[in-house]
Amino acid sequence: MTTLPATPLSPAIRPRVGGMVAESVFARRSLRHSLRDGESLLMAIMLPVLLMLVFTFVFGGAIAPGGGYVDYVVPGIILTCAGFGASSTAVYVAQDMSTGIIDRIRTMPVRAGAVLTGHVVASLLRNLVATGLVIAVALVLGFRPSAGPVGWLGAVGMIALWILAITYLFAAIGLASGSPEAATAYGFILLFLPYLSSAFVPVSTMPHWLQWVSRNQPVTPIIETIRGNLMGTPIGAAAWWAIGWCLLILVASVGWGAWLFRRRAGRR
Repeated sequence: MTTLPATPLSPAIRPRVGGMVAESVFARRSLRHSLRDGESLLMAIMLPVLLMLVFTFVFGGAIAPGGGYVDYVVPGIILTCAGFGASSTAVYVAQDMSTGIIDRIRTMPVRAGAVLTGHVVASLLRNLVATGLVIAVALVLGFRPSAGPVGWLGAVGMIALWILAITYLFAAIGLASGSPEAATAYGFILLFLPYLSSAFVPVSTMPHWLQWVSRNQPVTPIIETIRGNLMGTPIGAAAWWAIGWCLLILVASVGWGAWLFRRRAGRR
């Protein structure tokens, strides 16, 4: 039997793109899509800002009559901002899975999973910029953190780790969803976590059964760690719990996402 020579498109001889080249390409692609989808990007920034205005000027007088409520609420607004921004990743991933772009990518000499990493990296950059804008608005409203360089570094590191973890989680949700609309609905549930934490009011003011929920969910230690770094409040073991929760969510989301991607893209 005569063996036919491999064609130029044969996977056996087709060179693969190494390093992080493919990931950087898809990250730039996701960033360009974000800039074109200006409405979603604007809402991811405007909604937390409006929420901060409402809590500061409408509820702040009742919650903290002596003033200074903005110093308490900003860490919670930052995590809310991260949630709104990361939720768009679920929609973008679901769109890619439903439009057939993944099948086209599989014919190219790149790792098909690089498109997922590109979404996550782009979301991390978008959210860090949005977080910076929210902090800038908070400073205008009277937010006065007492943190030095080390405190700011710790706060930014904690914020970045949370954004990375929740973005991978939303990416996995996008893979698990049957449509972009379903991804939006599923992701919306996670956006309620800050409201059940110490983001807007102290845990001690909640009903006893809700205090247990608030103290044992991931958002509360993360907020307390950010608040402690920025405002100098006691952190205690909250930092270790915050890092542990973020790593647990990240590892579980990466594993779940990889399994879903192989299943949805036909990689078995």
